[in-house]
Amino acid sequence: MGATGVREPAPAAGLRVAVVGSGPAGLYTAEALLKQVAAADCPVHGVAVDVIERLPTPYGLVRYGVAPDHPSIRSIADHLRQVLEDPRVRFLGGLAFGRDLDRELLLRCYDAVVYATGAARDRRLDVPGEDLPGSAAAAEFVRWYCGHPDAAPEGFTLDAESVAVVGSGNVALDVARVLAEPASALRTTDVPERVLAVLAASRVREIHVLGRRGPALARFTTRELRAVGELPATDVLVDRAGQDPGALDPAGGNGGPVRPDRRVRENLAVLADWAARPPRGRPRRVTFRFWTRPVEITGRDRVRGLVVERTRLEESGRLVGTGERSTLPVQLVLRSVGYRSVPLPGVPFDEMRAVVPNVEGRVRGRTALRAPASTSRAG
Repeated sequence: MGATGVREPAPAAGLRVAVVGSGPAGLYTAEALLKQVAAADCPVHGVAVDVIERLPTPYGLVRYGVAPDHPSIRSIADHLRQVLEDPRVRFLGGLAFGRDLDRELLLRCYDAVVYATGAARDRRLDVPGEDLPGSAAAAEFVRWYCGHPDAAPEGFTLDAESVAVVGSGNVALDVARVLAEPASALRTTDVPERVLAVLAASRVREIHVLGRRGPALARFTTRELRAVGELPATDVLVDRAGQDPGALDPAGGNGGPVRPDRRVRENLAVLADWAARPPRGRPRRVTFRFWTRPVEITGRDRVRGLVVERTRLEESGRLVGTGERSTLPVQLVLRSVGYRSVPLPGVPFDEMRAVVPNVEGRVRGRTALRAPASTSRAG
């Protein structure tokens, strides 16, 4: 979420802003405020920003949502730290919105409140067996290996030999790479020692990465995709299943034609190269399976398999199943199919769209606070 509840500041006074959430969105908002107020041709004498965070540490997904074996990507924290080091910005950690403070209090104390709390709830697959032990959100796995305070140390044991990662974005790639990478390669990162011990004892040998559409519509960045192929002890394969892995989808997500940009072309070239390689007999294997969707997770006491179905696009661009089904003998399923925002106490929320209702970023809703006629405040 990134909507605002704003009260017009009094003339010739400094602007006081609260930003709820200290991830990239919240800190880039703070940075933008500093720059815009400095350049604005208006009677605002400076700005003070308080960044409010539930956890004791800042940076959100940069700290707890990016694979720890990519220090170059996580170096964005260096830039975010510069924002927090600005004397006009204060970091207030360990304060939970809805528990330690609420919306009414913030609107009394600040001229503007920005909600930048992100999308904290993972989307579900909505298939039978999804709640079996051994079925979990990829985001939960990421929080575990990043040492998030909310993650249980015993959350994952990695006694599965075969794993399905459902999703075709960078989080799915991160998860597959961490599962396939030798634990020794992660010892120079900030992965917690207890997690390293579990990764070192991992029995995982086969990782399936599933995408329900073709590779042209995968969300991978090429850099992240290539990193999977650079793992020294892992074969990377592309399941052909009678289909050309380099073929473009005939329709895009909205029914229109795919326009292959540079990223798509480079991704397809990487995948085509992997598809042409024979297995080299390495200890672990990552297999990309496109045009494949999960339809059922099987097992009685825990996950024992994943039933998948081949998919295709109709002329209208609608994705449908072909009826061709098979079962992957996996013991762990990690879903990475997107996220939803969650409502904040007292803040209007559109449950259908999972967003704060807003007009150009200004919060609107039936539960908005009403301001006196002498002020202009929208909640």
